Amino acid sequence: MVKAKERKWIMKPRADAGLVSRLSSELGIDPVLAELLAHRGISSFAEARSFFRPDFSNLHDPFLMKDMDKAVERVVRAVDGGEKILVYGDYDVDGTTAVSLVYSFLRKNGANVDFYIPDRYDEGYGVSFKGIDWAAENGFVLVITLDCGIKANDKVAYAASKGIDMIICDHHLPENELPAAVAVLDPKRADCNYPFDDLSGCGVGFKLVQAYSSVRGIPFEKLVPLLDLLVVSIASDLVSVMGENRILSYFGLKQLNENPRTGLLAIIKLSGLDPSHITIDDIVFKIGPRINAAGRMESGRVAVEMLTAEDEETAVRIGCEINEYNNERKSIDREITKEALEMVQSGSCLSAGNATIVYNPEWHKGVVGIVASRLVEAFYKPTVVFTKSQANGLVTGSARSVQGFDLYDAIESCADLLENFGGHLYAAGLTLKEENLPEFCRRIEKFIGDRITAEMLTPVIYVDTELNFEQITPKFFRILKQFQPFGPGNTAPVFVTENVYDNGNGRKVGADAGHLKLELIQESQPYRHISAIAFNKSAHFEHIRNGNPIDICYSIVENYYRGIANIQLRIRDIREKEDFI
Repeated sequence: MVKAKERKWIMKPRADAGLVSRLSSELGIDPVLAELLAHRGISSFAEARSFFRPDFSNLHDPFLMKDMDKAVERVVRAVDGGEKILVYGDYDVDGTTAVSLVYSFLRKNGANVDFYIPDRYDEGYGVSFKGIDWAAENGFVLVITLDCGIKANDKVAYAASKGIDMIICDHHLPENELPAAVAVLDPKRADCNYPFDDLSGCGVGFKLVQAYSSVRGIPFEKLVPLLDLLVVSIASDLVSVMGENRILSYFGLKQLNENPRTGLLAIIKLSGLDPSHITIDDIVFKIGPRINAAGRMESGRVAVEMLTAEDEETAVRIGCEINEYNNERKSIDREITKEALEMVQSGSCLSAGNATIVYNPEWHKGVVGIVASRLVEAFYKPTVVFTKSQANGLVTGSARSVQGFDLYDAIESCADLLENFGGHLYAAGLTLKEENLPEFCRRIEKFIGDRITAEMLTPVIYVDTELNFEQITPKFFRILKQFQPFGPGNTAPVFVTENVYDNGNGRKVGADAGHLKLELIQESQPYRHISAIAFNKSAHFEHIRNGNPIDICYSIVENYYRGIANIQLRIRDIREKEDFI
């Protein structure tokens, strides 16, 4: 395995000392915690209270979203008239949770409704002509798209020619010309004045449900059980967890921990998680990948069937299938990652200059995005991993970027070579004809080389502040937990502590002994031990075992084991130091 590039630690600028002192005094908290609040733009007791105590009353009026009135009017007419409604969504976590949310809500409230998830390999991402044909053949007259459709101008026109109305619910960046749908709900529309533009696709679907409920007299409390789906989408799609998403994810986690739907409870148990202590990290690393595995290895429809299952037997049966898909996905992922790394190291890749680009027509399409992320970890360059679609013979790829570099912009510069593309700043998908691959590589290499900087090519860990172990008291940690849920925009605080040692009980752990389980002591407090876990850091074991000091940067988490909760340091990086003696 390639050794990951050494990371640079950058201390965040200190907040105004007067502000930190005032917040610390008014709130009765450690100055370090006050500093963390200041970093999040909080400057008063009232703002801190709002941050620590999210409230549904601070959600935005869904009718502030452009076209929401048109969308609700059309759904009302369809439900009242008994028209067949098709809820259509993408095959990833955001898409399948969104479909599950809207479909289950409409079904419960008297709609004649079904759902459709396109096949990843036969139809590809987003709205497909095949999906529209299926809707027409089965008598659907209204299609609601979720997490897709904002660029489906031709598909919307095709649907209209077959007498099908469409409502688009999406959160991706639109083109200059919007689809001619009945309504286009997307907070990123240039003419949309909705106050928060970083909703997930499932979040946009939830706002439609919220708006529909308000005109139908359905109490908001009836929508709260849907939030377990929404928090899974927010966490998995890596949207911001500030603003409206903080409120939705806060209460979504509460729902997920206290009363999750049958399908999610099945996945929680299959993941080996404690059902009452689920965190955002658990969703990102355990729950989300399993739901995603259905669309990667089989069909996203299976995920929706599990997420909307009403009896435990069905949910567990489908959950076990999905868990097996995930195990298969992990095996294929490891194999392809190994092959891709060897390609780069041997020089048999398409590019190893300004970008890492690899291609093998035999690779499994469902895991190329994961492999691209692994290659970014290894080489820390913008990366594209290509394979060939067996369905249409086109080369299809997933792209991942590094912090600060807009890879979507780079791919868009090659639009004339592509059959299709879409995505975000740091992650995108694309398809092209095989004969265009060499020119694409040449142009993307040049585009990146002209714009990327040395700073962008250096992985960085941003550190909030230094911390001594004596400051990690039960009160400190109790307040720190209230900063959750963590995610983009509200990342888990990262601390640095210098000159720490293992107490002699440190060991390698994990299936491949790649991780470290440590009991750390700070030199100034020789009698206090703090447990720590360091993933993929076993290379430091000999240095640590020999009693040498290290500097660590880390987050503080709560570790549950056999019903007992303990404070644990999750080490992000280690710097070796020579013994002072």
